[in-house]
Amino acid sequence: MDSIRFLGAAGTVTGSSYVLKKENTPGILVDLGMFQGPPEIDDLNRAQLKLVPQDIEAVVLTHAHLDHCGRLPLLSKMGFTGKIYMTAATRALYEITLLDAAHIAQNNEDREPLYTERDVRYLFDLAEIVEYGSSFTIGDYFLELFDAGHILGSASVKIENVALGNKSGVVVFSGDLGNSPEELLHATETIPKADVVIMESTYGDRIHPNEDTTAMLQNEINIIEKTGASLLIPAFSIERSQELLHKIDHLKKQKLVKDSTPVFLDSPMAIKTTEVYKQFKELYSPELSDHTKTDDPFDFPGLKLVEKVDQSKKISATYGPKVIIAGSGMMSGGRIMYHALEYLPYRTTRLFIVGYQGEGTLGREILDGGRIVTIMDRKIQVNATVTHASGMSAHADQSKLLSWFNKIADVKKLILTHGEDTSRTVLKEKVNEKNPSLEVYMPHMNETISLI
Repeated sequence: MDSIRFLGAAGTVTGSSYVLKKENTPGILVDLGMFQGPPEIDDLNRAQLKLVPQDIEAVVLTHAHLDHCGRLPLLSKMGFTGKIYMTAATRALYEITLLDAAHIAQNNEDREPLYTERDVRYLFDLAEIVEYGSSFTIGDYFLELFDAGHILGSASVKIENVALGNKSGVVVFSGDLGNSPEELLHATETIPKADVVIMESTYGDRIHPNEDTTAMLQNEINIIEKTGASLLIPAFSIERSQELLHKIDHLKKQKLVKDSTPVFLDSPMAIKTTEVYKQFKELYSPELSDHTKTDDPFDFPGLKLVEKVDQSKKISATYGPKVIIAGSGMMSGGRIMYHALEYLPYRTTRLFIVGYQGEGTLGREILDGGRIVTIMDRKIQVNATVTHASGMSAHADQSKLLSWFNKIADVKKLILTHGEDTSRTVLKEKVNEKNPSLEVYMPHMNETISLI
């Protein structure tokens, strides 16, 4: 019997992890992500993992975001020695992601680290690089990766049980699907046929607004250029920071913002990630590929890369208008917290939110209208002007999720994960409007669903 067990992202948008296995045989682990959010969510990372290395033949990693790879070092601590399959770009990015996570944990005096840098480095030798479209075998399964268009190297996974012969079942894991057409990357690939689909549902209950996000960014910068104030942009280190740099590069070339306006990329992780993006030009969108023929699409006059903490502290001494791009994207930690503490009380400050804000994060609290917030144990008044560009999301919205799913023929079961319950419920209703007889499941944590 084939079955799937859900070790995360079952009612939440974090902690993605799924085990596909046959009875009494080792299975395939797809992702082992970290839970991110308020303490009750973060505590799930420390719960006993309902998994032992002997249960797993191999791991397939869909992409390098922490909520998909952040618990992988727990496997190395448990003695796992199997292969971890991923694209080359994911291999480069997950090294940055996991080393950063280990560094942050080691410097957190409040909690014992989940793992150390040594545990992380052990994983790197287990990586097995796979190209999009190339089949590979794990036990009785044939697998193939498709470009998910979410971040550099992200993949959807097709898994076929060949041991069943003519009764062979095809299971597809969407991974995180991109908001195609995406500015930096190739469009999301579709998969022609499957029996079972496990699909993310982050934005299953909404449609991204038809925004000109470049014009919105230009407007934010133009305002602080006139007022001499500061623009704070909390941004994810992978994809969002590079997208912002690319947009600002165009704005400066077109003289829509001033060359003299400084832009501080205050994120060592984003700086390292940008260098990785430059190594994988074959994954670029047509527009970005053309751009690279003339100059560096992630560099421009006034860009200041801030790697060291003492450099970050000196940003406030810079007189006049300035743009500060810093992590974390949900304002749940990182250097953006220090800038928020410094600048949010000023009415002239602009806060430009450009990504998904999870429940329980500071970003979500401010986005929902919170005007007195706690940052590093200090209560502050949020007097800054807050603007939200949801059109810059790297996740497919409801219409794009449905479009991707509806292109897959012969689906017998759809399983919705990686979404809050409201998003999953609305998406399920939309799917059943067109496919009323289709079985649609919304699994709970540690639930097992039979595929037969």
